[in-house]
Amino acid sequence: MNYFRNHTPRTLARTAAAGMMSLTLALSACNSNTTDTAASEEEATESQTENDATAMVYVGTYADAGNESIFLYRLHPETGELTRVNGYKGGANPSFLTLNEQRTHLYAVNETGDYEGQQSGAVSAFSVDQQTGNLTLLNQVASKGGAPCYISVGDGGKTVMVANYMGGNVAAFQVQDNGTLSEATDVAQHKGTGPNKNRQEAPHAHYMAPSPDNQYAFGVDLGVDKIYSYRLDAGKGTLTPAEPAVAFATKPGAGPRQMAFHPNGKYAFVINELNSTMTALAYNSDNGTFTEIQTLPTIPADFKENNQPAAVRVSPDGKFLYGSNRGHNSIVVYSIDEGTGKIAHVENVDCGGDWPRDMTIDLTGNILLVANERANNITSFKIDKATGKLTDTGNKAELPKPVCVQVVPSFN
Repeated sequence: MNYFRNHTPRTLARTAAAGMMSLTLALSACNSNTTDTAASEEEATESQTENDATAMVYVGTYADAGNESIFLYRLHPETGELTRVNGYKGGANPSFLTLNEQRTHLYAVNETGDYEGQQSGAVSAFSVDQQTGNLTLLNQVASKGGAPCYISVGDGGKTVMVANYMGGNVAAFQVQDNGTLSEATDVAQHKGTGPNKNRQEAPHAHYMAPSPDNQYAFGVDLGVDKIYSYRLDAGKGTLTPAEPAVAFATKPGAGPRQMAFHPNGKYAFVINELNSTMTALAYNSDNGTFTEIQTLPTIPADFKENNQPAAVRVSPDGKFLYGSNRGHNSIVVYSIDEGTGKIAHVENVDCGGDWPRDMTIDLTGNILLVANERANNITSFKIDKATGKLTDTGNKAELPKPVCVQVVPSFN
């Protein structure tokens, strides 16, 4: 990325007399120009370093339709400091967000159960100002299921996919040339129940995103303990069940919630909300299936209170894995054996708030941001790239009910 200010070195013009004085002045001018150029280059380098060390962070929240509900911050990844830039009205509960690769458009779910008289939430499309990062609403369509809770972009930016928690289904939408969304082009309904009568009385889709190679899309369903596999039909916005249709089945009652792929594309990691575990998986890209490598707890054995893990992230270098614990209010850290995909517990760190619903790692891999929904804040942690361990930076941003954090390169 290159978002640096341009600096033009100052030039010198001098007039000299004839003879020896002319040579002296000429040499003096030459040396002075060299000095000024060096100073200018140093100034440019400092400016580049300053701008390269910043990124932008979009935050989705739970909020009423008439309030500002999507926020934009500037992040300094050396210090973890967040500075608010702007707030936007994104409709009711624009909880989870995603951007296309060119970051020209942002898409958000509106996590509600009633949209224009339908038992459905909504999906909103926004254009992104390339100078400021400001958002402009383009259109909004029904998500085709209640409480949409996850959103992603696949198929080279041509398809937006949504997981509807209360609908127990996943839906696809075509992205039009102007960035707007079509009505749903396909809806795949999950079926079944799980052993947890309170939480698994029906399907509850909680994640829907493409594979690294965009050949498949995976729907993680908390209600039925399964990961469903779909073929992505290029440019059609359709979801065709793969063969086999179930890519992986977790332990009964685990309640898989979210998944994250390793940068090498060989492994994936699923965080399980109902039994507080993390499962490492080997990925078979030939048929879109997974095989369990191992499963470890996300909390200490002596913690007996309510805990509901939420988000899972892999460090950009692929060496470490992070999961958030709502209840224990911690971030669990694992190391990753890149040769086998096995994970090993490193530590649990206090999240600096209450109910860490989401987290993300900045583009440099230096900072982990945690959205603490019930504490109404975002906390930041410095990542030790040698050990994966986290240190609270002491910086935090205060805002109402943060749910999702998305980092993009700085706009200026």
